[in-house]
Amino acid sequence: MKLFKLIAPALIAILFSISVKGQQKATDFLSIPGPVQFDNASWRLNWSSHPNANYYKQEYLTPGEQADKYKRMLMIDYIAGSYAVKDIAGIKLNELKKLKETNPIVQFQMYENNGEIILDFLLSANDNKGSVAIIERNIYRYRSITDSSGNPGVVLFGLSERGYAPDIEKFLTDLKSNIQTSLNAVAAFNIPQVNLKNK
Repeated sequence: MKLFKLIAPALIAILFSISVKGQQKATDFLSIPGPVQFDNASWRLNWSSHPNANYYKQEYLTPGEQADKYKRMLMIDYIAGSYAVKDIAGIKLNELKKLKETNPIVQFQMYENNGEIILDFLLSANDNKGSVAIIERNIYRYRSITDSSGNPGVVLFGLSERGYAPDIEKFLTDLKSNIQTSLNAVAAFNIPQVNLKNK
């Protein structure tokens, strides 16, 4: 059963730049009880950032995964303020459209249901010889929420899945066979309450 209504048919791939996070202890800015339980696995907070006054980013990995070579990663981002989901998701959508102009792999799908938006897209990164080194599939789910203090905001719950050379063909084959599984898991996830630490 499809959980989200398709509103724009296409699947996207994008140039992706890898950032290696530092090993300092991550701060749980959103006060989300852990480990997060998703897709029959336990995910622990691995990295976090508070880049500006109203924006928070947190990334989660399962035991044994490394940030610079992960196979699957969860992310929970939060933007505090009275923003429309379509506007926040639209920023990413416009980014994908721009990237599509220079990357022939770029495609995307967008789904909408009950005020939520999901972007399902594929990214690629080349090595210094111009060969594809990484394929990354991301599913971003945007939802308006009210935090524990009664303040509005938009939360992004995301799943990132990667394949690395020389196993990219196998990754894409597996992805094609199970493309709906991860999408449904992200759509069905019970997004936790946000409680900002600085409140």
